[in-house]
This record gives sequence, C-alpha cells and structure tokens, in this order.
Amino acid sequence: MSKIVILGCENSHANTFLNYVRDNPQYKDVEVIGVYSDEEEAVKKLVEEYGVPAMKSYDEAVGKVDGVVITARHGDNHYKYAKPYIESGVPMFIDKPITISEAEAIEFMQVCIKNGVRLTGGSCCKDNSWVLDLKKEHEESVGGKTIGGYVRAPINLNNVYGGFYFYTQHLVETVTTIFGCYPESVYARQNGKTLSVLFHYDGFTVDGLFTEESWNYYAMRQAMDGEKGGFFPVAEGFTREFHEFYELLVGEKQKGSYEDFIAPVFVMNAIERSLANGKEEKVNKYSL
Repeated sequence: MSKIVILGCENSHANTFLNYVRDNPQYKDVEVIGVYSDEEEAVKKLVEEYGVPAMKSYDEAVGKVDGVVITARHGDNHYKYAKPYIESGVPMFIDKPITISEAEAIEFMQVCIKNGVRLTGGSCCKDNSWVLDLKKEHEESVGGKTIGGYVRAPINLNNVYGGFYFYTQHLVETVTTIFGCYPESVYARQNGKTLSVLFHYDGFTVDGLFTEESWNYYAMRQAMDGEKGGFFPVAEGFTREFHEFYELLVGEKQKGSYEDFIAPVFVMNAIERSLANGKEEKVNKYSL
C-alpha cells in the first residue's frame, strides 16, 4: 500500500484525486493518510466527505509517506510544503504554478535532483489529448512547418493566491507543450479584462489571449498548408496527471526533465516583466 498526503487541499485537485483513490479500483493500493491546508474550512470539507485524517501541520507526515501531492492555490507554498519531504526522496506531484520565483524554482529542482525526487504536475492542460495531438503535429511538421499559433485560456488577476501567477500557467504550459518549452521572448499588454501575449519562437509567433470571466480553453496550430484549432476540456488532464503520479509511486521514471518542469516559471516571469515595462522581454535561460 502506497501512503500519500495532500498538502494545500483548497482546490478541485484535492477532491478529484480523492475521488480517484476512493472510486477507481486501479488505485486501490493508494491510501491518503492526511490532508492539510492553511484554510481550515477546506480541510473540514474533505474530512467530512472522504473520512481522511486532518493534519495539524504540513510537515507532520515526514518519514511516513511514499508520495506527496501538493495542490496549494498559492505558488509560494509549493516549495515550502515540499521542502521537509525532499530528503526522503519520495515522488511528488506539484500543482501549477510550480513556484513564482525563478531563483526558488532553480533551488527547488537542485535539491530534488540531489535527493532523487521524481516529479510530475504543472498545468493539467499539458495532458489534454487535443494539446498533445497539436504537439505531435508540430514536432512532425504535419501540413508543413509551423508558421504560427493561437491559444486562449482563463486568467484571474485579482486574488490572494499570487495574483497574476495564480492561473497563468494554464495558458503558458499549453503554449510551451505544443510549440516548445522555451520561447525566445514575450510581449504582453492588457486591455480591460483581457491580456494578450506574443510568444516569439525562432521563425514563428504564437498569440496568447488570457480572458477573465470566461472559462474556455482553445488551442490552434497554423502550418504552411493549413491550420487546426479547437476548444478543449481540461478535466481530461486531471485523469492523466494523477495516473502519471501513480506511476511514480510504483517506481516508474520521471517522464520529463527538471529544466522543462520549471520552464513555465521563467516564461511567466518574462510576461510579468513585459506587462510592467511595456517592452518585449527575453525569457531567461538557465541550466541545472
């Protein structure tokens, strides 16, 4: 039996993952031994609905678990919650945004590498079949080389969970999954309740549209001989991302690189800088 905890359980990931553990026979060998949140009401609801134990502190299960799920709404809590468990080397699911700070993202990955911590997580959009199909077509130059793209996703700028960073990784990671983790630069501007971003790659540009008061997700790839685009649901990604975490629990290898895992943090920081100064901003490059 693999024992896990869910830390920062104030969002829908916690309920969804608890449903999988409770209802899906595929995960009958997983036991949630505790949930924690700074928001006591969130913990209370999960305890009442699922009968899981409430944790008094996020670090009380150190040495008692085989894996950690971190789904805190505020990205500043992710590394903080993970840190006590890293030395034990257990696999982790880290929700979006991985972190808010570039320096913290690098330190986070360095200590995970040192301790052999295998990771998964980020935006569930990257696991959607539509997004993965467009990624494959881009990589294989279906219809000719890529000449552009368009991605639309929600944003929530006014919140207590990190402001700009709270929802931004959904669009960013959709773009970087399809077209590559490292755009060369970005240029952002806000107009009312929409935020437009140009993601400049080598030889083409992807247009990103963040929208408030709308929960639609859309992705398009434009090729030399045509284009393919459409709306896609995000719920499908929940299933795939939890299963990838389960694979880590049973000993599978981490699928992506540590650099790629935190690449969205650097893209988001570049967008925020561009919004602040009104200029095109290079995406910082780094190595671990």
